[in-house]
Amino acid sequence: MRLTNFFADRWAKNSSQNAPRSSFLYSKKLAPYIFISPFIISLLVLYLYPLYSAIQMSFQQVLPGQVFYVGLENYERVFNPVFFRALQNTSIYVLATVLILTVFPLILALILNHKATRFSNFFRAAIFIPALTSVVVAGTIFRLVFGESDQALANQVLGLVGFSSVDWRYGAGSAMFLMVAMASWRWMGVNIIYFLAALQTVNQDLTEAASMDGANGLQRFRHVTLPAIKPIIVFLVTISIINGFRMFEESYVLWENNSPGYIGLTVVRYIYQEGIQNNNMGFGAAVGIILLLIIFIVSIVQLLLTGAFKKED
Repeated sequence: MRLTNFFADRWAKNSSQNAPRSSFLYSKKLAPYIFISPFIISLLVLYLYPLYSAIQMSFQQVLPGQVFYVGLENYERVFNPVFFRALQNTSIYVLATVLILTVFPLILALILNHKATRFSNFFRAAIFIPALTSVVVAGTIFRLVFGESDQALANQVLGLVGFSSVDWRYGAGSAMFLMVAMASWRWMGVNIIYFLAALQTVNQDLTEAASMDGANGLQRFRHVTLPAIKPIIVFLVTISIINGFRMFEESYVLWENNSPGYIGLTVVRYIYQEGIQNNNMGFGAAVGIILLLIIFIVSIVQLLLTGAFKKED
């Protein structure tokens, strides 16, 4: 009996000592922070620290083995004709890709989601394949298809319908068409998948009730489907704007060297050109900070216009 009491006392004592530790590990208040800690650590290491370094570098002149603080000199040099041409090209690219990668994927998703569409699963898998293609491979294919010679596939098609050949990579309009077409070809399938997932969440009871009340297909889409998928539309528009402003790959694979007359120059390509090729890291960092502010302002304005910050009743 005494031996039993002895072990019981020891167990109670150990339990009381371990209670704070157990309550700490199994705390409901602490658990959320433990789960999000990998994201916070990666954010600090991979985003905030590089951002701090870029801001600091934008006030410096960085030379091999030497660093000089030059104040606002780099920012004073940012707003030059070449930067404005790059910003113009990037803005046109953003507007075109946002429209194309929002409207056409929505239309195609509605078609694939319709009950009358056959082999919809096959098409859903097929349209996603371009997203798996490397940018280098896609750029090589586009350079072959839209070559300058009469033997290029695109020029042969134009010849069949009575048009003359086009120097696709050496005209301002055709160059922008190539960049937008490549981005649209690669990401169309991804956005269709997003819209298909959003369409699955539409309340079918509301759709059937609207149909019974005499609403046609366009009215059901406007008043039932569109409000239900509005969050995914706002999301896709936002990421399309961000990805459009940070576009670099399409410009680089189409013009490995500088494009003639800056017809294919984007802001990120300008950062690469000044910071890496011309070894002017301070000036490149200043352009990057300006681009960051532009993306932030445009994204906030877009979210305000789409009512993303409004509380739902």
